[in-house]
Amino acid sequence: MAYRTVKQESEIELVIKRSRFIGRCFPVTNEQETLAILERIRRQHWDATHNCYAYSLGENGACARFSDDGEPSGTAGMPIMEAIRRKGVTDVLVVVTRYFGGVLLGAGGLVRAYSSATVAAMEAAGRLEMHSCTKLTMRVPYALWGRVEAMLHERAQCVQIASIEYEEEVKASFWTFEEEAPGITDAIIDRTDGCVRPWSEDHDVRAFPASELSAEEQEKEER
Repeated sequence: MAYRTVKQESEIELVIKRSRFIGRCFPVTNEQETLAILERIRRQHWDATHNCYAYSLGENGACARFSDDGEPSGTAGMPIMEAIRRKGVTDVLVVVTRYFGGVLLGAGGLVRAYSSATVAAMEAAGRLEMHSCTKLTMRVPYALWGRVEAMLHERAQCVQIASIEYEEEVKASFWTFEEEAPGITDAIIDRTDGCVRPWSEDHDVRAFPASELSAEEQEKEER
């Protein structure tokens, strides 16, 4: 797996001791896009007490920034960033807008509030896994297509069909994880008694539904 990111934009709202916390999560791909979203939210919520944020970009989160936007140091931006890291995602921006409700939360209360808003926003956004993939193409006689199609369905968690063309034979292309490509190629050759031999056509990073978290990953998120 290359890395995890969020699936879609999301927005949630929490009310904590009369303060409104509006959490928004965005999938992003570069810093220019990220800064444009931040500016849009600042204009939209110009009357908010704070627009705090954190973002992580790149496969390993190499570009990471956060801001308390006037909240006491370490009580907003860093908790947002830590929540992002615990989720194990990157290429993501989370903005938490606060409208002060008149009751002071204290440093610990702020940390919990911004963390909670971030987690809720990311859960609402969902999660994807980005994998380095190989595109395999094959020509399959119609008499063998049922076998091949069944095998691809069996491996649906790591296969994305790119195209199927019904010509003199079935011409099919699909994406699969780079590390799975040799095994799938061998399995197709074996299942068709050597009559079908897929070949590699392209490489790309592709989005797949998130797999179940391991016990270790689940424990890390919950801490």
